[in-house]
Amino acid sequence: MARILVIEDERGMAYGLRDNFEFDGHEVALAFDGEEGLRKATELSPDLIILDLMLPKKSGFDVCRELRAAGSNTPIIMLTARGQEIDKVLGLELGADDYITKPFSVRELLARVKAVLRRTGEVSSVSGNWRRVGRLLVDFEHYQAQDERGREVEMSVKEFDLLNYLVNHPGKAVSRDELLDKVWGYDNFPTSRTVDNFVVKLRKKIEVDPSKPRRILTVHGVGYKYVP
Repeated sequence: MARILVIEDERGMAYGLRDNFEFDGHEVALAFDGEEGLRKATELSPDLIILDLMLPKKSGFDVCRELRAAGSNTPIIMLTARGQEIDKVLGLELGADDYITKPFSVRELLARVKAVLRRTGEVSSVSGNWRRVGRLLVDFEHYQAQDERGREVEMSVKEFDLLNYLVNHPGKAVSRDELLDKVWGYDNFPTSRTVDNFVVKLRKKIEVDPSKPRRILTVHGVGYKYVP
């Protein structure tokens, strides 16, 4: 989902974070001191930075300060082992988006990452895969969907495929026969009623008011049309 840069000098922790983020579907780069972290943050343009405060060569405070001074608005989550309020306040004043105190659970950090990405709007453009479709953010490549609160929305593969076909033909009246051919394939022996049933399901998920659809419209005598 996102390109994450972890700047952490404790290698065991850095590798552990990398493994967990990659398992969660993210792309991860590592840096083990402040200078390397600052360089990679500039070169890689990550979607999110996990930044430890106590780093060799250049502190996390300095890395954050220099990134913000250079005009970077990349979301930053700071890691601190101190737990002192002054560190948290200073980090936020320098431009960090969130902080978490060591020791922490991986589940909590993953939740913080998702919250920061949603709050800063990065989730809609991560890796160029996410698209706004009505009420949802949809990643057709990885078959994922989220509602406006960032909660996962369950959809079948065929629901994704049907929605993807309609979205990629905006404004075009697509016949039921075309949808059956391109999405299901006639070898599967579906019927036109199959398309209608799936459209009903999709409207419940993407429309603000499914009874008055504004995204997937019925074209009488033909089929359906997607309106961005």
